[in-house]
Amino acid sequence: QVQLVESGGGLVQAGGSLRLACEASGRSFSNYAMGWFRQAPGKEREFVATIGTRSGNPYTGYADSVKGRFTISRDSAKNTVYLQMNMLKPMDTAIYYCAARPWTTATSPSSYNAWGQGTQVTVSS
Repeated sequence: QVQLVESGGGLVQAGGSLRLACEASGRSFSNYAMGWFRQAPGKEREFVATIGTRSGNPYTGYADSVKGRFTISRDSAKNTVYLQMNMLKPMDTAIYYCAARPWTTATSPSSYNAWGQGTQVTVSS
């Protein structure tokens, strides 16, 4: 089972940027698809971005609400996946979680079997 630890959250003004990192422990990091999710107070956990494979090909995917503003990437040498967040909006305020599942990407939280503890992102207006 892979262990995940997020970092990089904080307080930023609207229009600013943050980069979240998720470091994975354990072997075979490259065999996992990774996802970023977020959960705002009183709301369900929602998909943000994913990176891995789909139909045997490398794949990245984004929620419509973050497309063009957020970028997911991974550094296999460092066992780390990143979420670069630009043009942040107050609606992006949430706890951000990274998650892992074997091989193929997915957008449903229930499809992931390893989770980090979360990191708070707060965007002020």
